[in-house]
Amino acid sequence: MRSFRPSSVLRRGRGAPRALAAVALASSLALTATACSGSNDADAGGPASASATADTGDGKIKIPDDIKNKLKEHGIDIDKWKHGAWKNWNKDDWLREANDFINPIIKGLWDPDRMRDANDPDKNKGVDNNDISGDQGVTDPTPAPVQAKAVRPTYHASAATSGKVFFDSPEGTMVCSATVVEDPAHPGKSNLVWTAGHCVHAGKKGGWYRNIAFVPSYNDQGLTGAALAKATRSEIAPYGVWWGDGAQTSQQWIDQGGETGGDGASYDYAVIHVTPEQGGSGKSLEETVGSALPVNFNAPAVPKVSSITAKGYPAAKPYDGSLLYQCADKPGRLSVDASAPTMYRIGCTMTGGASGGGWVETGSDGKPALVSNTSIGPVSSGWLAGPRLGDVAKGVYEAVSKEFADQ
Repeated sequence: MRSFRPSSVLRRGRGAPRALAAVALASSLALTATACSGSNDADAGGPASASATADTGDGKIKIPDDIKNKLKEHGIDIDKWKHGAWKNWNKDDWLREANDFINPIIKGLWDPDRMRDANDPDKNKGVDNNDISGDQGVTDPTPAPVQAKAVRPTYHASAATSGKVFFDSPEGTMVCSATVVEDPAHPGKSNLVWTAGHCVHAGKKGGWYRNIAFVPSYNDQGLTGAALAKATRSEIAPYGVWWGDGAQTSQQWIDQGGETGGDGASYDYAVIHVTPEQGGSGKSLEETVGSALPVNFNAPAVPKVSSITAKGYPAAKPYDGSLLYQCADKPGRLSVDASAPTMYRIGCTMTGGASGGGWVETGSDGKPALVSNTSIGPVSSGWLAGPRLGDVAKGVYEAVSKEFADQ
């Protein structure tokens, strides 16, 4: 997650939030805060979209001609990309626009060693009546730290919707946490993953990350130490590696998101559409893991919430990213920008790497739903904050769902 430094959050107020984000082809970010620009449709308030498919069964990447042509405009050869050209992070080659980005599958790229060595990205580094009503611009006292508790293995049995997002950035291989969520276009057969915006896009000073992939129930058996170091790919990724073939974050994250501080944090979320690296039986991600969470875009005001549970794979010390943890706490309010929606904040000792992990609240109907994701936390840890999900988040979610509705 992104580090929160209060001094970096003091800034001029912004105008009314722009409503839409742009659909792009696969990307990912980290635990601290950041966000994509699109076509003329996006500028007009609608989603800009692009999509690509990759078939490595014969060793070749196959993508639509319009995407190939767009890459050529940037001087990118897709075959060279597959063989290492993606490592070029020159400013002119770091695609920022949604309709310029692709995430072709590079079979076997995410091997056990590469997954284990991924770092948390922070290592360097309009309000409705329910909106925490009257809370915009309000910050509650800092919550007491809540010690994160290890989730009991197997994770597939105790937290089937949780997993890790891996991606490449100019700083190297990076990792975030993520959650399998329902897809209204494909009931019971979702291929959607929810994470933080800064886990797919670098925000105002960069573009889309590359080689974004999701691993559900990462290290399902909860292996540690020597056992984890010797683990096979099937042990680390028992339900496969799923590559992002479509993604969207908020336009606010793209325009405002920064590496530290609260810039863009109130809109720091993303949805990734995934496809299995190996092809396979045709089962969806939801069918493969056996579950997907609904998303509540009318997230309740703080006084109405008795407890929120945040899950993630913290990777910064004292954690090492190998195990799934969770914190449960009654949320308070955090305002990092008086012109933006107030965020949820809970006490939690999870660190970088937990970014993007889902925040779940059980409603009055007794059913759990995702209401936020980890975005920012202090450099010293102790608490986490996540955006309240409203109309902008719903627009991001629905745009990705509609993009793949006929597939």
